[in-house]
Amino acid sequence: MIRTIFKALGRSFMDVSLRSGAGHVVRIVERPGRWMEDAALADLSAQLRSIAARTLPAGGLTYGVFSGDKARMGDVIITLVCRADGTPIAFNALAIMQLDTGPHLTEVLHLGLVMVDPDERSKNLSWVLYGLTCFLVFFRRQFRPVWISNVTQVPAVVGMVSGMFSDVWPGPQAGRRTLNHLLLARQIMDRQRHVFGVGPEASFDEDRFVIENAYTGGSDDLKKTWDAAPKHRDDSYNAFCAAMLDYDRGDDVLQLGRMDLAAMRTYLSREVPKSAVFGLLVTGFIVGLRRVILPLVHWSDSTKAWATLRPWRAP
Repeated sequence: MIRTIFKALGRSFMDVSLRSGAGHVVRIVERPGRWMEDAALADLSAQLRSIAARTLPAGGLTYGVFSGDKARMGDVIITLVCRADGTPIAFNALAIMQLDTGPHLTEVLHLGLVMVDPDERSKNLSWVLYGLTCFLVFFRRQFRPVWISNVTQVPAVVGMVSGMFSDVWPGPQAGRRTLNHLLLARQIMDRQRHVFGVGPEASFDEDRFVIENAYTGGSDDLKKTWDAAPKHRDDSYNAFCAAMLDYDRGDDVLQLGRMDLAAMRTYLSREVPKSAVFGLLVTGFIVGLRRVILPLVHWSDSTKAWATLRPWRAP
């Protein structure tokens, strides 16, 4: 544990590992394209492609982390799940989007592409792949709310996102659409389509938050029929997707929500297995060291320089 803490203090970006149950190891790597050596980055990409090959044996995804572009790997957070022997079995490539909302930029975490080895499905990995990274980012940002986005046509995912985060719109039990939802959605559709593989010819219905003809920009092999799309145990989400989306055309719903204190409480109490809560809180503490505790330590010593801060008296 001490070694992990000191390693966290020396990094500019997050790179943490923790165990999920007895047989899985989770690694979260932030912006690997900006700091990871070429050999390590190539190995990470190879692990992602191996999972994709197991998931889509006939497919050939070309966008995001599959493009081979180091710059694209500079704006993602990879959540990689491996067996104890190191075999990769699942990942989430969460994209970091900077939206020009004026007067300040707004950072949105796009839940991104999630893939799970078919042999490992139904093993309670959803809390790792969808909420864990957002929780740690929220913790590191000193509990400031974090906007999240999600693009999907899968009813099970629509329901999972709606239940895990706050103020999610749209959805069958969603509240009202706010101006923030609309402004962020416009920014995403105007400038960030490449993040989730939607081509310029796809149209966006602002009233329903539905992307029509969405599978033409690199994500073609992810298109599903209604029968093939995994359903949610709450049938209201299935009915919602059936009514909102044209599966023959290839529609997606764009969801926007937030990770905040209410969502964190829901995540810890409902999504995270009881046996993993303590380890998750310890990991959050370690991730927060550089942003919360370490600055306090630096501030308390007025005799040494720290970034733009200088000693009050020359040595």
